[in-house]
Amino acid sequence: MDTRDEVKIMLTSKRMTMTELALKMSELSGKNYSQSLISHKLKSDSLRYSEMKLICKILGYRIYIDFDEIRLGK
Repeated sequence: MDTRDEVKIMLTSKRMTMTELALKMSELSGKNYSQSLISHKLKSDSLRYSEMKLICKILGYRIYIDFDEIRLGK
């Protein structure tokens, strides 16, 4: 599943629109986010990690990173 699908699922589960998300992101970050900008970033896979953390904070989710020890040679 890609980031775009994950964000859509999170938005749906919280009954929030992309426009509402953009407004909250603008309020919390002090940067200007619009629905079209977020959609473009998701489509082009150019969403920053800090933006994803902000989205998760707004929607009440956490990001977990789990490293596979075998892949890392341990």
